[in-house]
Amino acid sequence: MKNLTSYLLAFLLGSLALTNSHANEANLPDILARIKPGIVAIGTYMPTRSPRAVFLGTGFAVANGQKVITNAHVTAKKLDIEHLERFAVFYRQEQKEQMQIAELSATDEDHDLALLTVDGGPLPALELGDSLRVREGEQYAFTGYPIGMVLGLYPVTHRSIISAISPNAIPVIATRQLNVNMLKRLETPFNVFQLDATAYPGNSGSPLYDINSGKVIGIINKVFVQGSKENAISNPSGITYAIPAEHIKALMNKNSLK
Repeated sequence: MKNLTSYLLAFLLGSLALTNSHANEANLPDILARIKPGIVAIGTYMPTRSPRAVFLGTGFAVANGQKVITNAHVTAKKLDIEHLERFAVFYRQEQKEQMQIAELSATDEDHDLALLTVDGGPLPALELGDSLRVREGEQYAFTGYPIGMVLGLYPVTHRSIISAISPNAIPVIATRQLNVNMLKRLETPFNVFQLDATAYPGNSGSPLYDINSGKVIGIINKVFVQGSKENAISNPSGITYAIPAEHIKALMNKNSLK
């Protein structure tokens, strides 16, 4: 009888987990429809260039909707001011492609974050969640523009679990593997999220969000993190990483944003 009770309990718990999983999957389409308008392509615009728009990465609206978060390495390009090159955000609204000129307002080089200010109407802002409560094994999703405008302004979504939460920089075996950036990050390491989904060029800056609430708990980043964690590998892995949203909050607080 005891074995039968244990079996029934295990069956019920398994059924509950499966039901919750299906419920999560059912929530994602609604969440995606709500947050997708606030996810933009980041690039530059130059009126005398062909093409006039050049894609660099992904970003998403925060605060009052006129602020956009992305990776600092996405906005590291030196602008051709003489020929009126400017940063810009691109998105689709009511089936039409839209663009807004943007100014680089602030950066956090230590966490590879950049804050842009758009010059037009506000975008639907995404809400930041509590990244300190994230646990390994939980399921999230990220949405962005892989391969840039080659696929058009149609953001693509991937589901992923948190495979590991680990430091962005790890000690190396040989001193020849050390460089200035590596030494700096070893002095002030911070945890990053390792994901089991593959991000592609263009996904840098994509929001990683809760599929039940849409709250952002991280920002996709491969270039910056791989440069620390995988410096001993001649060919970087296909592992995808995300910077926790707590660092986005810190950048926003520093710039008096909520």
